[in-house]
Amino acid sequence: MSTSFDPTESAQGSELEQLLMQAVSDPAQRPAFYRALMDATVLVLTDSEAPEGEVVLEAGSPLSLQVWEKQDGARVLPFFSSPAALQRAVEGEQPFMALPVRVLFEMTEGAELFLNPKNEYGKEFTPQEVSQLLQDGGTAKPLERVLEAGTEFLIGQPEHYPAAMVDALTTLFSQRKPVRRAFLALIHDKTSDERPNLLVGLEVDGATEQEIEALIQEAGTVASEALAEDEPVDFCLVNEKERGISHYLIQHTQAFYQRRWGSWLRNIIPSSGIA
Repeated sequence: MSTSFDPTESAQGSELEQLLMQAVSDPAQRPAFYRALMDATVLVLTDSEAPEGEVVLEAGSPLSLQVWEKQDGARVLPFFSSPAALQRAVEGEQPFMALPVRVLFEMTEGAELFLNPKNEYGKEFTPQEVSQLLQDGGTAKPLERVLEAGTEFLIGQPEHYPAAMVDALTTLFSQRKPVRRAFLALIHDKTSDERPNLLVGLEVDGATEQEIEALIQEAGTVASEALAEDEPVDFCLVNEKERGISHYLIQHTQAFYQRRWGSWLRNIIPSSGIA
């Protein structure tokens, strides 16, 4: 095989494989997987020996990559997170080269790609997914909507509790310190929505506007991945001092997530040294 793969990139590949394994069963881990993927360097199989030395490739550079055929006849371009993942998928020596994921995605725009085929954990990427990853890293930018004063809406609790979504969001919020509490409701603005939407209210502290926007972006991706149907989910910030939606969520519902203070106390309270 052609080898010029940095050992640090091999470790990076192992981390990516671990995140992929977690993301398969836990939607809360998928934003972390997508972030790691877009920063990763991966291996691609070439149709001939890669040139010696350092090679700089950009979108549009000529490069002949191997394309595999799936059982259904569809053609996919395989790529691998590490030399070990590649070796598990091929027999004998195969020429390959390392490429940043962003360069690979830009060079192969419109193609079906497959990460770690013939491994225990792998993922196929459609052209639409690749385009979205290049555009926003896999987490769609939320649409902001302002409820004008006097807007009439119905708010209550969902008849069918979205347990999978709540579990996934709970896992995500436990990893994000600014989230103090999270609440769930069903809201219906008849002037703009045909049917009610799930609403997640977030009480946060110690976060900038950019951090809050990134948090809601992640939470929206996790929520949509966890829901069985393509069901819209709204997010809003809540505050104990505000009326309206904040008052309903905080005073009339129970938070499905509440930050554990113990993790903070361990950081700020030193050991007393008492025997």
